[in-house]
Parts: sequence; structure tokens; C-alpha cells
Amino acid sequence: MSQSAAQDVLSLFLANCTSNPDAPFLISPDGAALSYAAARGKSARLAHAFRAAGVKPGDRVAIQVEKSQTALLTWLAALQAGAVYLPLNTGYTVGELRYFLGDAKPALVLCRTEDEAAMAALCSDLGVPALLTLDAAGTAGSLVDAAVGQPDTFDAVPVEAGDLAAILYTSGTTGRSKGAMLSHANLTSNALTLLDYWRFTSADRLLHALPIFHTHGLFVATNLTIAAGSAMIFVERFDAGELVRLMPQASVLMGVPTFYSRLLAQPGFTRELAQGMRLFISGSAPLSAEVHKDFSTLTGHAILERYGMTETNMNTSNPYEGTRKPGSVGYPLPGVALRIADPESGTALAQGEIGVIEVKGPNVFGGYWQMPEKTAEEFRADGYFITGDLGFIDADGYVHIVGRAKDLIIAGGFNIYPAEVEAALDEIPGIAESAVIGVPHADLGEAVVAVVKATDPALDQTAVTSALADRLARFKQPRAVVFVDELPRNTMGKVQKALLREAHAGLFAG
Repeated sequence: MSQSAAQDVLSLFLANCTSNPDAPFLISPDGAALSYAAARGKSARLAHAFRAAGVKPGDRVAIQVEKSQTALLTWLAALQAGAVYLPLNTGYTVGELRYFLGDAKPALVLCRTEDEAAMAALCSDLGVPALLTLDAAGTAGSLVDAAVGQPDTFDAVPVEAGDLAAILYTSGTTGRSKGAMLSHANLTSNALTLLDYWRFTSADRLLHALPIFHTHGLFVATNLTIAAGSAMIFVERFDAGELVRLMPQASVLMGVPTFYSRLLAQPGFTRELAQGMRLFISGSAPLSAEVHKDFSTLTGHAILERYGMTETNMNTSNPYEGTRKPGSVGYPLPGVALRIADPESGTALAQGEIGVIEVKGPNVFGGYWQMPEKTAEEFRADGYFITGDLGFIDADGYVHIVGRAKDLIIAGGFNIYPAEVEAALDEIPGIAESAVIGVPHADLGEAVVAVVKATDPALDQTAVTSALADRLARFKQPRAVVFVDELPRNTMGKVQKALLREAHAGLFAG
């Protein structure tokens, strides 16, 4: 099957198994390689284990285990079994899982071996019929036991392009978490678009240090590797020193901004080391212009920043060839329509005006699981998805994101975009990073508060506000500066502003 004819990721994978079965698919940090043919055999045995546990086509399979090769292959196993894949953040507690499992009603839960007793009780309570386990190394557990002796081939369940492939739950930082329903066509179209846009080939070696319960590490990285017939150097967790050690074997790195700031601090990360790399990609959180500049100065590589969401996979990207603008997420990808609209009316805004980013294309999900009303709220009548991100398009056609709509600060009637204030703060010597939030204020409605991580212990609020005096209008300047050792982040490196707003909500009380 040609790539253009493929309607699901499994077809792309099986085509590689036929055309180049001995090519490496997963490479361990110690250099051991799992070929495409071996991955097919192992994933087939896992698919048989799923079927033996009672999984039928269309059933949800919920996964909460540590990153391992076996854990990743459960994605291919679910595809073969015709199941709907439901990866869950490994940081979720049993209490949090109660909501996800109660909402998705999976036929099978795969959990860590050490969580078996607690999960068995939860599954019994919720009526989940099957529970399997997998250890952190991916080499033991009842899933592995169930796969032993199973055939290394599986008659894959036929699927249509529009069939549901996966459900990914949003982070739920502003209320009830929602299950984004992604079809086979959503995932495959995005992988094939990126294959061309980022110039991936079978010769590439992707350094993979991302988690695999998130769209970035699971779908962008893995599906693109499969589409290219290339390989991943599969690292269980991010460690800057380990990435430096493995980089001579790699050609591409996908990461979050934290990867790049920590690489810059590594003594072994040099211009010579980076010369063997073809591409550095950043996403999942904003990359500061300062890190972009410092990285380019050190390595000669301009980091390629892109923009995607759980609901849409990738929407935009800086160009592979051409200018990669610091602070910008580039152009809409081929096939993706993007506009800036008035958040209330949906009226398209002129170039340069700030509004909500709306997208439409084959990558955009079909809606939220069991939430038809919420789905209807998030789409315009002409089919555009309202992302909730605020941004603008500059004179060169590049998209810039200024923050989430929920992060917009309205102080004294003025709209203040945190990204603008953060950019000014991050330019101040002695500030490593910052987060700007709005908190309740009796006079202004909201007041601007800067939460900063400083490298200069002498830095205080007076010094910060003085440094901003000539950079920002008075109404944009922070009314308070809070110094912290670290900013709270989720597993993908995004600053958790909801936690900051909650922590500092009483700052101006009284």
C-alpha cells in the first residue's frame, strides 16, 4: 500500500514490515535494536493477549504504565485488535482514574504491577471486566504472561478512515477533563503531512525522550517514525546527559522547551556534537525567544517550533527551509485552514489583530467523548474548531500565540496578554523564567502578578519593575513580583498557571 493510500497507522507499519522487515524500529540506549518484523511479531502477541482478555473491536483499552518498548507496542496491538486506545498520564492517582475509567468504560485496563491491588478494587467498583499488568521495564507482568506462546501474526480488524482510533483526555486544568476522539484519518493525515513538511526519511533516527501517554510522544513522534519507516532511539525518560551521549547516533530530536534549556546547560553539549543532527523540534509549551537565540548561537541550528493540541495533532510549523522566527509557531500546515477570530462573534479579524485561533482540516478531531453539548460549543457553524488559544498572524504570514483565552488578564478594562509581559521579564538579567497571571483586585478587577525564577539572589521587586518601566506600558506592568525556586509544570513542561492563580488568589485581599 502506498503512503498516500494508507488510511490508518497500522497499514503504514505493516507496509514497512513487508518492504524492509529487518530495518530497526526501536533502538535501546544500549544499542540493541528491535526490527520492524520483530515489533510486528511482539505486537501481534500482545493483540492476541488483548483478545483473550475479552477485548472486541471498538472497545476502549486504557493504559497507565511506565514508558517501555512493550508499552509503546500496546498502541500497535490495539490497532490490530480494532480497539480504541486510551493512554493515561502516569501521574494520575487512583482517585483521578475513577473519573476517566468511569467516563470511558474500557473493556480492559493495563496498569503497573505495583498498582494491581488498588486498580483491581477500582475496576471491580466500576465494572471494568479485565485488568492486566506490566512492570516498568516492560518485561514482566500478566500482560507479558498472557502474550507468551501466542502466534506472532494477527489478522488485523479492518477499519474505516473515520473510525475511532484513540481517546486522549485533556488536562482538565479549568474544569472537567474531556476525552478528545481521534480517528484513524486524523492521525494518519497528520503523520503524512509532517513526513513531507519536516523531510523525514527512512534514514532518520529520532531521539525519543518524551512520555508516550501524550499526543507529542505517542502520535507525533511514533506515527511520523512509522510513516517514514525510520527508527527511534527510545529513552525511557529525559536526562540531558543521556541525550548528549546518544546524540551522535541521532538525526532528529523532538522535545519540549525544558529539553533545550537543560541541554544548553550541559558542558558536553557543543557545536561539534550538534553538527550531526538534521533537525531540532520543540513543542507542547512556548519556547522563549532567549532559548531560541542561545541555542542557535551555540549550535548553528534554529529550533523548529510548531503548534498542536490534543484535539488536532499539529496545526502549524515553522518552515524546514526558510526563516524560523523566534516566538512564532510558523505557518499553517498544508491542508490546515487557520484563522484569527473574535472570540465572541467568530468574525474573522484582520492581519495583526489578536483573537482566538480557529482551525479546520483532516487533523481536527471529531468531538469530545459523550459530550455532544460541549462539542457543539467548541465548533463554529462552518466547521472551524475554536482552540481557545489567542494569537495573531504577522505581515509575513507567521502565526504567533500570545496565550490561552483563559489566561487573558483584564485589568482596569485593559486587555493584557501574559506572553508579552513574560517576554519582557525574561530579558531582564538575573531572571531565568517567568509566568504572568491575573489575580483578583478590588479596584482593577484583576491585577498583573509576575511569578519568577531568579538566578540573581539580589533581584527584588523594585529592580524588576524598574527594568520594565521603559519596556511596557504602566497598565501591563506587574503589581506584584513573586520569587519562586521553580515554576509548577505538568509532565509536558507547560507551566500550570491555574495552580499559580489559586496559590496567589488572595495576594491583594483587603
